Amino acid sequence: MKKYFLVLILFPMLFGCSSNSPNNNNPYLPNYAVNLQVNMNLPQYSVLSTAINAVYFSGQGVRGLFIFNTGSGYVAFDAACPNQALSTCSTMTFKKLDPVDPLKIDRTTVICPCDNAEYSLFSGQSKGKQYPLQQYRVEVNGNLLRVYN
Repeated sequence: MKKYFLVLILFPMLFGCSSNSPNNNNPYLPNYAVNLQVNMNLPQYSVLSTAINAVYFSGQGVRGLFIFNTGSGYVAFDAACPNQALSTCSTMTFKKLDPVDPLKIDRTTVICPCDNAEYSLFSGQSKGKQYPLQQYRVEVNGNLLRVYN
């Protein structure tokens, strides 16, 4: 009887554990391996040491990565539109604040050119959309960031 009781206690513990990984069950986006290291001491990435700032990295993930400093930590999202099949228009861009001046951008919001949906880099969500931005893990070690899945 004690053996059965022990099995009943251990069984839920073995199968009830979950990992810290973000849920990336999006039928539109494949899961590509990402292992990126970013040195924030380099001038092009130093903006990440300031709160509420983001940087775009091409050549990573499905369509590139956005790494965002939320002020309380870092998040990384894929630049592929999460609610669109992959196409020529499905790479997200920062929201432009001024159509005339391309340097004036909102580094907290990205836009999918296919449907003009706006996604927050704080949460990865877009109002009324089924799938959020595909998220990756971020590990901080001093001035080094490691983005991986």
